[in-house]
Amino acid sequence: MITFNAGVLRPATGQTRAAQLASANDLVTRTLAQHGLTAGPMAGVPAAGGSDRLTTALSGLMARLQPSGQPAAQPSDLPNGASFAEGSFTCAAGTRRYRTYVPASAQEGATGLVVMLHGCTQTPEDFAAGTGMNALAEQHGFIVVYPHQSRGDNAQSCWNWFSRGDQTRDRGEPAILAGLTREIIARHAIPQDSVFVAGLSAGAAMAVILGGAYPDVFKAVGAHSGLPAGAAKDIPSAFAAMAGREAASTPRTAVTRSIVFHGDADATVHPSNGARIVRQALEGDTGQNVQTETARTVNGRSYRHCTTYDADGTETVEHWIVEGMGHAWSGGQPAGSYTDPQGPDASAEMIRFFFSPSAG
Repeated sequence: MITFNAGVLRPATGQTRAAQLASANDLVTRTLAQHGLTAGPMAGVPAAGGSDRLTTALSGLMARLQPSGQPAAQPSDLPNGASFAEGSFTCAAGTRRYRTYVPASAQEGATGLVVMLHGCTQTPEDFAAGTGMNALAEQHGFIVVYPHQSRGDNAQSCWNWFSRGDQTRDRGEPAILAGLTREIIARHAIPQDSVFVAGLSAGAAMAVILGGAYPDVFKAVGAHSGLPAGAAKDIPSAFAAMAGREAASTPRTAVTRSIVFHGDADATVHPSNGARIVRQALEGDTGQNVQTETARTVNGRSYRHCTTYDADGTETVEHWIVEGMGHAWSGGQPAGSYTDPQGPDASAEMIRFFFSPSAG
């Protein structure tokens, strides 16, 4: 599901074009083989040519790596008094559209805010339908905002988690998303200690970046099928991270309360990345921790659930490993793309974790 914007490659001229294309073909072949998709080079991609062919090679690879998803869903009829409005936010770093779901239950004041970052090729409407987050917002009285990545900023509508310019505070997409969040907080008088961010795949990778870069804004992170902050700095290292190869070093980020979901049969983003998110979330925490682990089955699907508590009994990190699940939102709704209805309900568990941190 994670794909990349081939446009981030700088144009090549002269003899470098053939070398770049040869490198791209090798990258294509090796990555497809790692995912069990083909044993040979991509059909129809010549061994030499211009930068447009390099783009074609990478775009073709990305299409092959994506699991097939259902058509994007549109928002259904809203409860009386609720709204699912479109908006746009602009700052020095750029502009992004978004949708905001305000439940009828929040008319007297919202209990919090959850920022939901979709995966590649998805839309806010599709992501809302697949996660069922709006129904949970109605139940608990919080507001949900769904930022929309434009194809002008990434050809596959992916958040640019692998780009150096989009990985730190006050730069690129983190600056846009944090600014958008602050605007929603002010507009709806959201309690500052009840603001959270979650995402799927590329959206999860960006959510992890936001949690580490803006701990003053986001009090917890939900990462589904994602990668740790700093896992990649460019397209080749992004492929490597997706395949499970760990970066030589990743940045130390602020200790962030995190809930992590990953399917152990994920062939798009290797499950080891979930464990790396957990490890990164706990880095720098020098206090005493207690861990518990359970193994259960729901709807015929087994999962493991590990929880880390601090000395006060607060849940700091949860790690859910869903057996037999691929690159999909666990317990999601079939109306949206990239969902697996059989697994434990990731949306409900994230909301529980966000709003009820006590172990009690």
